[in-house]
Amino acid sequence: WQPCNPAIGGAGKSQLVHEIDALGGEMGKIADRTYVQKRVLNRSKGPAVWSLRAQTDKHLYSREMKEVLENCPNLSLREAMVVDLKIGANDEIEGVVTHFGIVLRAKAVVITTGTFMNGRIWVGKQSAPAGRAGEAPSVGLTEKLQGLGFETERLKTGTPPRVDRRTIDFSKLEEQKGDEDLKWFTYDKRHHQPREQISCFLTYTSKTTHQMIEDNLHETPTYGGWVTGKGPRYCPSIEDKIVRFKDKERHQIFLEPEGLTTPEIYVQGLSTGLPEKLQLPLLRTLPGLEKCRMLRHAYAVEYDYLPAHQCHSTLETKKISGLFLSGQINGTTGYEEAGAQGIIAGINAARKARGESLVTLPRESSYIGTLIDDLVTKDLREPYRVLTSRSEHRLLLRSDNADMRLTAIGRDLGLVDDERWSMFEEKSERIKAENERLQNTRIAPSDPLAVAVMEISGHNVSQHVTLEHLLRRPKVTYDILDAFDRGNEVLDNIEKETVEINIKYDGFIKRAEHQRRQMASKEHKEIPEGIDYSSINIISMEAREKLAKFQPRTIGQAARIGGVNPSDIQALLLHMEVSRRKASSSEKGKGPGKVPNAKEAVQSA
Repeated sequence: WQPCNPAIGGAGKSQLVHEIDALGGEMGKIADRTYVQKRVLNRSKGPAVWSLRAQTDKHLYSREMKEVLENCPNLSLREAMVVDLKIGANDEIEGVVTHFGIVLRAKAVVITTGTFMNGRIWVGKQSAPAGRAGEAPSVGLTEKLQGLGFETERLKTGTPPRVDRRTIDFSKLEEQKGDEDLKWFTYDKRHHQPREQISCFLTYTSKTTHQMIEDNLHETPTYGGWVTGKGPRYCPSIEDKIVRFKDKERHQIFLEPEGLTTPEIYVQGLSTGLPEKLQLPLLRTLPGLEKCRMLRHAYAVEYDYLPAHQCHSTLETKKISGLFLSGQINGTTGYEEAGAQGIIAGINAARKARGESLVTLPRESSYIGTLIDDLVTKDLREPYRVLTSRSEHRLLLRSDNADMRLTAIGRDLGLVDDERWSMFEEKSERIKAENERLQNTRIAPSDPLAVAVMEISGHNVSQHVTLEHLLRRPKVTYDILDAFDRGNEVLDNIEKETVEINIKYDGFIKRAEHQRRQMASKEHKEIPEGIDYSSINIISMEAREKLAKFQPRTIGQAARIGGVNPSDIQALLLHMEVSRRKASSSEKGKGPGKVPNAKEAVQSA
């Protein structure tokens, strides 16, 4: 179900969807089966930030996903409101209790409450308890978690109004068509079925829009002062845009269809908490919407969440064994962030129930790993959104290679079936063979292909060169190989793009891989469990407090905690090495042994 924006993907988010798919998840497949428009964002920039975004038919998306769940082997569905948790004598989860007192036993539980925990929606000064419009909130669970010692806070988000497409004057709007060169979220070609695409449209706020909002700020929940939850920085309400960006004369507003069979248009960029009586007049200040009819009003929603530093990187809580948290309860925003956490929490809950070791994706392996690492190591107090800039390894974590990075992991976990695995192996072999062909195929300067490349790139071809060498040149793409019958018809367009990226950015990729290997030695150095940070006097007081609060598992995680400086990390490494040598000497019966100086200890660590 897509209760807010009927879209999947976008900058940073599409990388998550590709990774979910590579691990064996469903989001990418459903998006590819239900899209009504697709566009690749950031095409003018490098491949590290290319991001696929799909407008989806929200009703079809819901039906398709529901069908997948209802037909999933060994999955039973039960609908009820959970109000309590059953906890064992050793702080382990034993099950959940419903509103009507039914106990459902479980060895592992995932809480994924979205905006429902003590949710309250606001329209101006009017409010009602709800997780979203028309749906009751989850009541009682917050209080139970607080009783178990969990820290909880409040966050806020919102949704814009919907308007009737039949009342819009499209002649005043900028049309945005979908891409003709289709890209896909899933690597599974069985789900690559082209569909009819429809346009989105772009309009802008006006001076009248801004004046109306400024005149009525006191009527909104945030600026009126009756809602204190922090809203999303990267998807702000229209009120926040007007207040924070006073110098801007106008803001973009996207009109996005919610499906092929519904007249509802999602007014992207106009999320607001204004009273309902002001929302239609506000909409009619936008060019093209002067006579529009509002089908659903906008509203803000405030809800409880648990700062995610209370979880390990497996998304299992630190306080209760077998209890996992996923999605907006961890302080994130967006379907993709929720799905990324959901697949890891789901995998680990299943493995916990079966007595198997839990899975962690390292930060440098994926955007999923980056997302979770940020959540568990940073004291986040506003809704978290994934961005490509959040990863220091983004050139290595591209959309085109998510399957190469993660499909083998999905296979080992039992999520990738035999047919999908065979497809992956065959693709890997095709790309490997093509790389070798391009490296070994040489052409003369007089070859028509070489002449064309000279004209495109502006650089001479003075001697025999390989096809690989030609592809390295600026403005030269794989398409020109196809145009001169030097391409490979066995490869599809996505595989050709992967080959081209690997060749064109080879030097940058190798440098990034070298940097990643250099960082990995200390990044994954484990910190002993039960370490008493308060006793390490050579670490600053603030760092001791933060380390004790977050309980990082590795030196890399410790280094990313706010308030922990490089000097604190060096001191921690020294302490760990001194403790290791003392323990080693004691085991050998030789007393405490020689205590190393700081330089020796850190070099050893």
